Amino acid sequence: MPETIRIERDGAVAILTFDRPRVLNAFDPVLVRETVAALAELESDDGVGAIVVRGAGRAFSAGFDMKASAAAPSRGPEEWRRILEEDFAFIMGFWKCAKPTIAAVHGYCIGGAFELSLACDVTVAAAGTRFGAPEVRFGSGAVVLLLPWIAGPKAAKELLLTGDDRLTAERAQALGIVNHVVPDGEELDRALAIARDIAQGARAAVRLTKRAINRSYEAMGLETALLAALETDILIEASGGPERAEFDRIRREAGLKAAIAWRDARHRG
Repeated sequence: MPETIRIERDGAVAILTFDRPRVLNAFDPVLVRETVAALAELESDDGVGAIVVRGAGRAFSAGFDMKASAAAPSRGPEEWRRILEEDFAFIMGFWKCAKPTIAAVHGYCIGGAFELSLACDVTVAAAGTRFGAPEVRFGSGAVVLLLPWIAGPKAAKELLLTGDDRLTAERAQALGIVNHVVPDGEELDRALAIARDIAQGARAAVRLTKRAINRSYEAMGLETALLAALETDILIEASGGPERAEFDRIRREAGLKAAIAWRDARHRG
């Protein structure tokens, strides 16, 4: 039985729930591996026509779990390559999945979780959701640089270079990051309604249409660009830097909240 996710069925719709609510469903290595395996099973299940992904508790997800990273000794480029290639495959699994993927997000959708929501085919957000990619504020980088492809270069540069992690659902919708904004608590119902509509279509036609759309982006160089950006992220993570070292020190000694408070105070200053 999976430890960090739940799989439920609603007719021809599968619901994949990130289930680490005590840590805002942060993505640790176990969750990454369990999700990759679950997606593979659902993709091969002829009874599944669409997949909804959501988070248990107060948030969709706070992104990749920084606890292990802060506690680990210094890592070289090859170790970072192994870690980040696994994380890349985890996120891009939602983009490449033959079955349509619909994200139902609420609370926080930050960092790697933000990237995962971009990788899904449709995103429904609760009105109170906060999005963002704060990595540059503590010396990290994006694993899957999908944002420029979804929102365009101007919005991507503003969000990624400032490390803004307070992007509202309404602004995200205006930028094309979100399809629908609904009242808090209604995001799953709307996502399920969309998923049921998709699942009622001719399966082969749905699968081939998704593939055709994705191939249009691949023809424009998406996959080559994403892999080049991954190489840059490997360099960023392996290089470290004083900001990352201080963030990790505070995270180890005083906890994540203290590290985030230091990060935000420094940024405001």
